[in-house]
Amino acid sequence: QLQASGGGLVQAGDSLRLSCAASGRTFSWYAMAWFRQAPGKEREFLATIRWSGDSTYYADSVKGRFTISRDSAKNTVYLQMTSLKPEDTAVYYCAARWDDGSRYVERRQYTYWGQGTQVTVSS
Repeated sequence: QLQASGGGLVQAGDSLRLSCAASGRTFSWYAMAWFRQAPGKEREFLATIRWSGDSTYYADSVKGRFTISRDSAKNTVYLQMTSLKPEDTAVYYCAARWDDGSRYVERRQYTYWGQGTQVTVSS
């Protein structure tokens, strides 16, 4: 089970940190990722982090503004978002899949999903 939290209503330029807490099993050996989905749009990949936490990868749309990290002891993954823009408004989802060393950026490649948390950025 993955539980995403931390969403809310913020103003453009603000920062926000999302959390994704895992329960029921350990995700220590899993690659974790964040996606988002705006109304009427496809679910978009944002960032992924290896099980070890030593490698990350970002979509161009958020590179330099968003940071993914994980705390294995807490079984939690984070997405630190800065310089938020109105176009960042979406439901944000965390996801997990077994880490086999490859990089995965497509929705269909992830096995476990959180329920989503709404982020709304006002101008």
